[in-house]
Amino acid sequence: MKTLDRASIEPRLLAALRTRNYSLATERQYSHWAGRFMRFRQRREGLPLGAASIQAFLEDLAVRKRVSPSTQHQALCAVVFLHRYVLHVEPGDFADFVRARRRPRIPLVLSRQEVEALLAEITGIEAVVASLLYGSGLRLSEALRLRVKDIHFERRELLVRGGKGDKDRHTMLPDALVPALQRSVRWASRWFERDLANGVADVELPHALARKYPNATKELAWRFVFSAPGLSICPRTGAYRRHHLHPTRIQRAVKAARAAAGIHRPITCHTLRHSFATHLLEDGYDIRTVQELLGHSSVRTTMIYTHVLNRGGRGVRSPLARAPEGD
Repeated sequence: MKTLDRASIEPRLLAALRTRNYSLATERQYSHWAGRFMRFRQRREGLPLGAASIQAFLEDLAVRKRVSPSTQHQALCAVVFLHRYVLHVEPGDFADFVRARRRPRIPLVLSRQEVEALLAEITGIEAVVASLLYGSGLRLSEALRLRVKDIHFERRELLVRGGKGDKDRHTMLPDALVPALQRSVRWASRWFERDLANGVADVELPHALARKYPNATKELAWRFVFSAPGLSICPRTGAYRRHHLHPTRIQRAVKAARAAAGIHRPITCHTLRHSFATHLLEDGYDIRTVQELLGHSSVRTTMIYTHVLNRGGRGVRSPLARAPEGD
C-alpha cells in the first residue's frame, strides 16, 4: 500500500487546482476531502490506490456516514482529481459503488409578500446585495465579486464574470436598484482613492490578468462594487489588499431579517435566487429566457422551478372551497 503524506500532498494538490483556475472554495473542499480520504486509507491496511480505495471510501460515506448524494458526489470529484492530477494514478472503473440515496428536492421559494417583508428588514449595503440576489437572480458569490466595469447602467445590464462553471453571462439590472448601485460605486471609488493615496491600491484579478494588465490594479474599473471596509491578507498569495465583503456578513443579515419578518422557514441567500426564477415563470416569461438569466447549462436544471409552480395540488381546487357555510 502506498502511504500518503498529507504534508507533502497538500501543496501539490493546491498547485494542481490553481493551475486549472479552480475557486478558493473548491480548493478548501478538495483539500478537506483529500485529508479524509488519506485518513480513511490509513485505517484500511492493504487497500491499494485507484478504483478499489475510491469505491470503498464512497461506500463508507454512504453506508456508515449516511451523507447526502451531493456530498458524496463532491467527495467523488475530489478524490478523482487527487488521483489523476496529484498522485498520477488512473482512477479506474468504480461505477458500481453504493450511492447515497437521492431524493427529489423542490427548492424553497418565498412569496412576493415574503420577499418584500424580508428585504424591508435589511438595511445598508447588505440590503443592496440581498436585493441583487432577488432582483437579478445572482448567486451570493457572483454579487460580491461584481466589479465596477461589469455594471452597464444605461443598458440596465449586469455582466456576471466567472460564474458557476467559470461561465460568463448577462442578466438584468432592475431600475429600482440603479440609485443604490450608483451609491455603492461611489463608495468603492472613495476606498480606491484612499488606497491609491496610501500605496495599497491592489485588487485580486482573475487568472493571469495581473500579468497581462499590470496597471489594472490602479484602475477603478477593476474594483469590487461591494468593497470591504478594511484591508486583508489574500489566503492564496499573501498580498495585503482590499477584497469584497465577506459572504457571512450578508448571510447573517438575511438570517436576522428572516426572524424579524416572522418567516418560519429555513431560508438562505440562495432562496432569493430561487424566488427570482419562480416569480419570472409565474409572470409568463419563457423558461429558456430564465435559463439564460440564471446561467444554467441545461434547461432541465431550470425546469425544477416548474415543479414549484405546480406545488399545492397542481392547480386543483380543494373541495373545502366549495363546502357549504352552514345548513
